[in-house]
Amino acid sequence: MTSAEAKLKERVKELTCLYEVTSIIVNSDYDQLQTSFEAIVYCLKRAWQYENETEVFLKVGQYQEQTDDFKNNMVTIVSNIKVFNKIEGEVVVGYPSDTFTKKDFLVEEQTLLNNVALDIGNLVERKQIRDREAITRRQMERTDRLHILGEITAGIAHELNTPLANILGFAELLTDKIADKENIRDLEKIIDSTIFSREIVKKLMFFACEMPQEMKTVKLVPLITSVIKLLGPSLQAKNLKLNTVFDNDKFALRADTVQMTQVMFNLIMNAIYYSPVNGIITVHVLENESHFSIEILDQGEGIPNELEDKIFEPFFTTKPIGEGSGLGLSVVHGIITSHKGRIAYKKNTPKGAIFTVDFPKL
Repeated sequence: MTSAEAKLKERVKELTCLYEVTSIIVNSDYDQLQTSFEAIVYCLKRAWQYENETEVFLKVGQYQEQTDDFKNNMVTIVSNIKVFNKIEGEVVVGYPSDTFTKKDFLVEEQTLLNNVALDIGNLVERKQIRDREAITRRQMERTDRLHILGEITAGIAHELNTPLANILGFAELLTDKIADKENIRDLEKIIDSTIFSREIVKKLMFFACEMPQEMKTVKLVPLITSVIKLLGPSLQAKNLKLNTVFDNDKFALRADTVQMTQVMFNLIMNAIYYSPVNGIITVHVLENESHFSIEILDQGEGIPNELEDKIFEPFFTTKPIGEGSGLGLSVVHGIITSHKGRIAYKKNTPKGAIFTVDFPKL
């Protein structure tokens, strides 16, 4: 075989590899990238001059793939994989060091490797864009759903207030007119049930941001400390340890004291409820340039992935029947939103939940 024929053969192998890599990438399933990367490394192996001796290693982000006999002590050429102009990995082609040197690699092979690395980076970029779009879409759908629920809830709350007030008023009038003790006991049950129903309506109005607020400067650390003291018996009942970490004890925000107390009470009470006996709960208050955050971490079972989008909806609860109305987190969401804040959930490590509340600085 002449030198010209050998060079032509190598160019054909390189072009074939580039075509195959492009086809793999175009047909990639974003949820099965490991399979695509496996196909790419074996495609690269066939494209090199000494393909029987060639081994390939690829690593980008959380993905890693290599041919069977790749070793770290090989003679190699490398091309970095960039994702949004940041180096996130590399693709490496190597020969055994006992029989090959750097001179055995062709200039064209380095060019091919650079082109493949560029294509891999573009693939990862498209996956990340797709994933971010999916997250944004879910957030928009949840926000829209919560907005609609808020409007419906506000209407229901207003409609219920008047009949509940009438039931309570007339029941109290009847207790003054009736002497029979058994009938009075029945009326007291009606009054108690009506008051309980009014509290539910009040929570619904909190969720819908319909409750009037008395906004003033509230010091956050003393408020959290007082809530923790109130919950002392609940902590002791499960032998829980509660750690507080305050980056600054002078944190203050413009807020309604009663509503902010309810937010902290509900979040810490939830952490207590789901924590295992002898567990640890952490309340961390931290800040950055534009806002400060409250993190509440527990060591419970966390929230299943399929339920994460529902936790702030009214009447949704993971507690057993009779142990929760499903209004706690929806009320918290409504209060925080009305204070121009945000609340988010993520998983704790190794297990548990982290609720993060962000508020803008004064």
